[in-house]
Formats: sequence, C-alpha cells, structure tokens
Amino acid sequence: MLAEALRSGDRTKLPGRRHEGWRWTDLFGALTTVPPLNPERQALGSWSVPIALDGVVVRRFAAPIQGGVEHVTLEVPAGDHRVVLDLIEAGQGRYVRDLAFDFTLGVGASLERLVMIADDADAVSVATTHVQMQARCDFAQTVLASGARRQRVETHVDHPGGAGRVRLDGAYLLAGARHADQTTVVRHLGRDGESRQLVRGVVAGAARGVFQGRIEVLQGADGTDARLAHNGLILSDRAEIDSKPELEIYADDVACAHGNTIGALDEDALFYAMSRGLPEAEARRLLITAFVGEVAERIRHPGLRDQALIFLAAQAEAFDGEGR
Repeated sequence: MLAEALRSGDRTKLPGRRHEGWRWTDLFGALTTVPPLNPERQALGSWSVPIALDGVVVRRFAAPIQGGVEHVTLEVPAGDHRVVLDLIEAGQGRYVRDLAFDFTLGVGASLERLVMIADDADAVSVATTHVQMQARCDFAQTVLASGARRQRVETHVDHPGGAGRVRLDGAYLLAGARHADQTTVVRHLGRDGESRQLVRGVVAGAARGVFQGRIEVLQGADGTDARLAHNGLILSDRAEIDSKPELEIYADDVACAHGNTIGALDEDALFYAMSRGLPEAEARRLLITAFVGEVAERIRHPGLRDQALIFLAAQAEAFDGEGR
C-alpha cells in the first residue's frame, strides 16, 4: 500500500485506521502529503559488523532522501543453507521508505535471517517480507527494531508442511515518541508443519508498540504444531502496547496455542538488583536486556546472536530517565 502511494503520489492509497490490519499504524494520518520518489539514498552510517560474521551475507539498506521504494529477492536452492544479516539503516529527516523482500526456499533448504532496523525518529518506514517454502525447509527470522514516527515490519510465510519448520521472533525497544509494529502471518497449507513465534517488547516515554500475529491452519494441514507468544513491558504511564494474536484453524489433529502478556517491570527484581549495589538505572537496563535477550538467545548462528545482543543492550540505554 505504501509503495503504491509513493509511486502514484496519491495519499488516499495510504493504509490507515479504516484498514483493520493498520488501525494501530495509521500512515494516512501520519502523512499529510506523500513525498516524491527519489532514487538517491542517504550515506550509510557507521554500523559495524564484527569479524565473527564471516560467511554471513550482510546487506545494508540506506535511507532514502525523500521517498524510496526498493524490492529485494533471494532464492535458496534445494538443500542449500544461507545466513543473512539485513541492516536497515537510519537516515536523517522525514524520509519515507518501503522495502519489499521476497524469499524462495527450495526443497530441504534453510535460511536464518537477522533483521535490525534503526530508523530516524521522524521517519515512516515499512518493510514487508514474503516467504515461499517447499517441503523440509527451515526458515528462521529475528527482527529487532527501535521504532520511528511510524515503523512496520511485516512477514508473510506460506508453510507447505512436509516436516518444515518456521521460527519468527522479534523484539522492539521504544523510547521517546517512537512507534513500531511487528505483524506476522503464517499460513499452514499442508500436513506436519511446525512454527514458533516469540516477540517481546519494551516501551517507555510516550512510545507505542504494536504486535499482530496470525496463524492460519488451512483445511488439510493436519498434524500442524504452531505456537505464538508475545510479552510486553510498559515502563511509563504514557506508553502503550497494542497486541492481537490470532488463531484460525480449519484442520484436525493439530497442536496450536497463543499467549499474550503485558505488564510492568518487576519491582522485586529491581529492588534485589539494587540491594546488591547496582545503581537504579543500571539495574533497570540489566532487567530490560535480560527480558528481550531471550529472543536473541534463540538465534542459532553464534555471530548473529552476539550482534543481536549488542543491538538490544544499546537500545536499552535509551530508556534512562524514561522508565517511570
């Protein structure tokens, strides 16, 4: 929807509250005008990638100067294994960008992907991934986001079953007035498929986090095993989390579940950490990092896991002075 609006310049094509899936991420209300498309990009930042990521495909996506649309494809041949790190980098100013990713996995292929998004606070940013899998595939993705004026990361997976596995994890850490939306749709199309999702978020200041996760188990997808969990922490009275986990099941002999919890930082744990000599700000950062760090610990590739933990620890520092 955003790409269509950018290409046409027609603001009425922007998704907004009238669209059920976008009611918490209103782009129509956020943009009074649609910026012109500009093929030029802002300079890449100084985001460092450690040597431990040898063998990982690293892709860096610079912010547009005004409005930008980009489409990226990746095909993993049958039986092959790939590890990808996508860095969606911050620019400056009120840029608007739409990134589209299409992944195709052959029979028995595997792909592990880490996505880290660091938009400017004034940006509007949408990244949408579509994944087509065949039998016995393994697709694992972790999305880490720090928000923007409006930011949405959307993932659609067509799961064929056939003993294939999918992991869609994510974390968002939002300070100030930032907004982040992580939306996933997993469609189980055939027998004996597995999917797992764990998303955790922390919001402070006047930030807003959104999670929408839908699992569809279609007719004939018997034997599906699908689990989804979202956990959020709200650190201030002005912050907000909106969550909508969904299950749609049209098959038999399935094991499906979803869970959702939203609460505050554990004051007993905070008191315990401070009683051991930690200053309050450091104790809060430690608890926040541990909470979202469980998402990073599920990453199999050790280099990606370390990079994810570094990102989360850095974002946790932004909560200093806002977690009340």
